[in-house]
This record gives sequence, C-alpha cells and structure tokens, in this order.
Amino acid sequence: MKALVTGGGGFLGRGIAHALLGEGHSVRSLTRSENPELKRAGVETMQGDIADPEAVARAVDGCDVVFHAAAKVGAAGSYEDFARTNVRGTENVLSACRTYAVERLVYTSTPSVVFGHDDLEGVDESHPYPAEYDAFYPQTKAQAEQRVMAANGTALRTVCLRPHIIWGPGDTSLLPRLRARADKLRRIVTPGPPKKMDITYIDDAIAAHLLAATALDARPAEVGGKAYFISSGEPVEIWSFIDQVLQATGKPPVRGTAPRGVALAAGWVLETAHKLRGADGEPRMSRWIVRELTTSHWFDISAARRDLGYAPQVSLQTGLERLAKWWDADDTVVVPTP
Repeated sequence: MKALVTGGGGFLGRGIAHALLGEGHSVRSLTRSENPELKRAGVETMQGDIADPEAVARAVDGCDVVFHAAAKVGAAGSYEDFARTNVRGTENVLSACRTYAVERLVYTSTPSVVFGHDDLEGVDESHPYPAEYDAFYPQTKAQAEQRVMAANGTALRTVCLRPHIIWGPGDTSLLPRLRARADKLRRIVTPGPPKKMDITYIDDAIAAHLLAATALDARPAEVGGKAYFISSGEPVEIWSFIDQVLQATGKPPVRGTAPRGVALAAGWVLETAHKLRGADGEPRMSRWIVRELTTSHWFDISAARRDLGYAPQVSLQTGLERLAKWWDADDTVVVPTP
C-alpha cells in the first residue's frame, strides 16, 4: 500500500508516517518545508502548500490511501487564513483523490467542531454543530469535515476522526505553547465541580488513524461518511492535567487564579488589541481559549470502539512517565513546519 500523509511534519502526521513505515507500507508526505527527518526514515517527501491544487495533485498521484492531517490551528487570524488551509486545502485533497482514483481518505478533524458555550459531557456523534463559533479554527474544521463526509461514495470512501488534545513525547503543538506561557498562566475559577476534558495520547491517536483506514477497506458501508470521537476514554480535570504536564517537563504548576468573567473580558481585550495591531502569532488569551478551559468537553467513544476496533492503550500515568523520560533525555523542543 502507498499512503500519503499531509502535514507529515507535524506531531500527528509524523507519527502516522512512522507507523505506516513500521507496517511495511510505502509512505509519501506533503509538507510546506523540507523535512530531513522523514526523508532519513524512508518517507518520500514532497514540498507544497495544501492550498495549491497542483501541489496536492502531485502528492496524491499514485497513492492508495490518504491521511489528511494538515491544518491551520490557532485562536487568531483571519477567516481567509483558516479557510485557505482547512477548507480549500481539504477540497483540493478531495478533488485529487477523485482524479487519481484514491479509494480511501482518513481526515483528522477535531471535537471542537461541535463545541459551543455549554458543557459537553459524554455526548456522542449525534451531537449537532453549534449555531455559531467563537473562533475560525473550529468553524473551518467543521466546514471541511462536512465536505469530507459528503464526499463518501462507492469510488472514494471517507471517514473523519475527532481526537481530542493529542499529547505525549515529541509534541510540537500543545507542549511548546503551554510551556511558553506557563509563568503567566492563571487558573480560571468557575463555580461548581471541576471541569473535565478528554485527552488522547499520541500512540492512541496514531492507532486510531490506521484502524480507520483498515475499516474503510474491510467495512466501508459501516464506517464510510461518518465521524468518530477519539480519546483515552478517561476524562481528566483540566487544570490538574495542565499542572501534571508542566511538572513532567520541569515547570511548576499554575499558581495564580482569575475568575471566569475577568478572564473572558481579558480575552476580548487581548483579541481586540492583537487584531488592531495586526500582530503575528496569537494573543496571550482569547474568549475561545477561556471557554475551552472552563467548560467540560468529553465524549462517548463507544462508536469508535465498535466500528473501528479502537481501544485506548496508554493511561494518563503511563503517558506522563513517558513524557518526563523523553523530556529529561532531550529538553530541546524543535517545532517543525507541518
């Protein structure tokens, strides 16, 4: 089997590529910049922008299955910036799959596509998309997800996975951002019991993608055109998890606190100032991030267990031990371009 991994330089994409190589498959990646690590591992590397239909077509040509993990993630930026990568890029992948008769497409989505302002506790895939979004990232990922599901048919089988908070050794997204802001973080206080969220250890997220590709081949009528929540299956308290990850990588736990109302107001101010200045990167805080940190969001993964044969293998404690060991071995985090 020959597989294409878009975003092969990112945390998840890199892991999928290595796992496919380990199973004896031929692997090609599409990344925006050169990726010597993948090339050394035996991956056929191609450079290109996912928003460029010609680059995507060249990458898809000759492949049997596509893992589409490339995405623009973040809390700041224009709608066009996010739509260019997340929507138009996905449309390019779908078009190329049709042109070159690719039979299977596994799309990496996110549970944020169904996140509004309320707690989500144990909901399944029947939960609807919200009427509006707080950020362009979940909005454009939802638009892309719907296109992928609608594209499912007899010629091209598609499936969408929604892994929540992928973490672990080699993290190039959550961990660098968390550590960079650790000294300024404040525990946002909400009334009532602590809020919980799902997390997904990197090995489990990778396994889910490979299982999805296999299921599309073996049971296309059952899984084609569907979305599946993916997680460890054990929700964690949000701030406790943040503290544990910080401590595993040599940082102290979050000590300061701030009421939720104050944090939301601060998020609005920082978002507005960031936009007016036309600054690069992201604001220190946004209302979307505040709501993510102060709202329960954990999901029923029984559909993935049933249809994909997915079963989380790595517990929180084991994952933290592996993270600490990796960090102690090499405390330099290099963030490649996906």
